[in-house]
Amino acid sequence: MSLSRKRKKELRKLQHQANTLWESQQILLGEAGHVAREAGRQLGNYNREQVVPTVQHTYEKYAAPYVEQGVTTSKKVYNDKVVPAAGALIGSALSVWDAANEKRGDLAAGRGFGSLDLAAIQKKADKYGKKAARQLSVHTAPAKKGMGAGGVIAILLGIAAAAGVVYAAWQTLRADDELWVADDPLRAPDA
Repeated sequence: MSLSRKRKKELRKLQHQANTLWESQQILLGEAGHVAREAGRQLGNYNREQVVPTVQHTYEKYAAPYVEQGVTTSKKVYNDKVVPAAGALIGSALSVWDAANEKRGDLAAGRGFGSLDLAAIQKKADKYGKKAARQLSVHTAPAKKGMGAGGVIAILLGIAAAAGVVYAAWQTLRADDELWVADDPLRAPDA
């Protein structure tokens, strides 16, 4: 099927308009990509200059004292309560072990169970236990009252706020990948 000259001329004109429109769209998309990259860069600067210092200052002002107090309290509890209790427990176990060894020695020497004095055994066990506990534990002052519910709530709110800021920044910066535009303009489809 053959086209008239008039139709061919109209088709060429339409092809030229489509190519012009395609090129202008490529330029426009290139500029939009440039604006999006610049916006991402500016957002990064704003985050670095404004958001991070504000979050850090807020953390240091409200949450850091409670975190430090929690760490200090944990150390005190560990050193003042756990270690002495473990020392007393180990001392008691060693005293039972020593008493058993002593009785085993009596049996080996032929003294047997003849005159078993439970009160004397208990006194010896107490003596060994006190001695071991004294060697393993450290005399400590009573610990102060720990962090209250308000401190725990403040820490949780601070962590939640920091996580929200990080998530929002991540979502914003992640969107830059979707705005990528090719550097070379694509050819317009042939009609």
